Amino acid sequence: MISNLTVFFCLIWALTLLSGEKFAFWLPPYWTCSWPMDTIHKPGDYVKIAVVADPQLMDRTSLNLAPKSLALEIVQFYTDIFMRRAMLASIMPFKPDMVLFLGDHFDGGPVLSDEEWQDSLNRFRHIFDIKTLEKVTNNQVYFLSGNHDIGYAAYHSRKPEVISRYEKAFGSRNYHFRAGEVEFVAVDAQTLDGHPQQKQTSASWTFDNNVSRDSLSPPRVLLTHIPLYRPDRTSCGSKRSSPVINQRISRATGDHEIMYQNYLTKETTNKLLDSIKPILVLSGHDHDQCTVTHIAKHGAVVEQTLGTISWQQGNLYPSFMLLTASKLTFSNASDAVSTHLCLLPAQTFIYIWYILLFVVTLVVILVWPTNGLNIHLHIGENMRNMLGIFKSNTKVKDEDENCEYEMVWDAEGSMHLIKKPLKIVPSHSNERVERGNTTMRSAAKKQVMQEINVSMPQDVSGQLGPVKTKSNVRFVIRRLVRVFLVLSVVAAVNVPIYIMLLFTDWIDK
Repeated sequence: MISNLTVFFCLIWALTLLSGEKFAFWLPPYWTCSWPMDTIHKPGDYVKIAVVADPQLMDRTSLNLAPKSLALEIVQFYTDIFMRRAMLASIMPFKPDMVLFLGDHFDGGPVLSDEEWQDSLNRFRHIFDIKTLEKVTNNQVYFLSGNHDIGYAAYHSRKPEVISRYEKAFGSRNYHFRAGEVEFVAVDAQTLDGHPQQKQTSASWTFDNNVSRDSLSPPRVLLTHIPLYRPDRTSCGSKRSSPVINQRISRATGDHEIMYQNYLTKETTNKLLDSIKPILVLSGHDHDQCTVTHIAKHGAVVEQTLGTISWQQGNLYPSFMLLTASKLTFSNASDAVSTHLCLLPAQTFIYIWYILLFVVTLVVILVWPTNGLNIHLHIGENMRNMLGIFKSNTKVKDEDENCEYEMVWDAEGSMHLIKKPLKIVPSHSNERVERGNTTMRSAAKKQVMQEINVSMPQDVSGQLGPVKTKSNVRFVIRRLVRVFLVLSVVAAVNVPIYIMLLFTDWIDK
């Protein structure tokens, strides 16, 4: 017969799994996020764009796990399933007209073999359901190159094939497109600070110069994976959850090409702002939210760095962005674009809650009384019974009730206690009792008896110690058996629910 406690925990765990694995991803589209559109205008007056940054699909380079190992497969699956749920359940219900990825699609892109890189590409297309996405958005899905996709300038001269395989899958690294009355300009930021004579660097600046010649261009949004320059310790605003990262640039020892950088250099930043004249800058790379204002020749420009969409990339609060580009002409160009940052479920905290709930479940089942009533009266008694089996001293029945002890000195002067049957002799408070060559006062005998009784403790319940210990052992065994049975029923109900939730979300729709 299944107890009410078992049914209760079956329901609690089912609701918890549904909340953590399903309902939590429904919060952005239904409760916490919306398109940042001016209520005066109609929704059809805007182009709706969803922006995603830094998925960084985990691979053998991420945690130094062996390729094809079970540990790596588990880590990849739980990281991938989170992003797939975020895409299908949190982003797609908004029905965006376009989707924009701000780079770092992979983690070890530059160093992966062709086979490994193709495997990561297949995972990427599956996680974000690129085929369906291209149909829904009429092929308006755009990608930026990131440093984890193609590396920095130091890689390009040594491994030019990294560039070619990226462009084969994702298209050009420098391009622009139109959304309503707004032009989006995407640049390959990894090449901008390279040597001017380097092929890829030269191509990126040639693209920039061509774009800047169009003086009659509409309002522009600059797209760059690497954020623009900012002084050290620049505040990132209230939405940032981690410390601010200061500028760091690493260069190769031979040709001094860049191997790593947090931000573009100050000179490159000023050149981009002055040539493209954007009203907004979108960037990634930092894995955390950051909003800063740059001062350019044409005025102040806001840059919004978007946090990662993955829960395994150092940000407890993954996110995505909803952006609207106006189809109408504004007198103030900065009003043509609006953005709204949307937070995804904190997956780390969901797993912590699972662990805490398991501990609570275990403890409650262990101490809950059999009849389910007056639990506050039973917990203390149950705990005493369970701890009783660990007492090392065996309690024995006092056998000294009908005995007396005499003190006897031998020839060497040593004292011994001799136990003899008690002879009831009427005595008064000042009477002395003779025993051979030993003399003992009644008060002294009483004190010795008390000391002996203290050294030989009795069980307060009057029962023999071994019987009480066996009772405690049986009690603990019954409790452990009940814990096992209840957990087995709860697992039998909820494990299939959990597996169903995982693989229902993972398989192709």
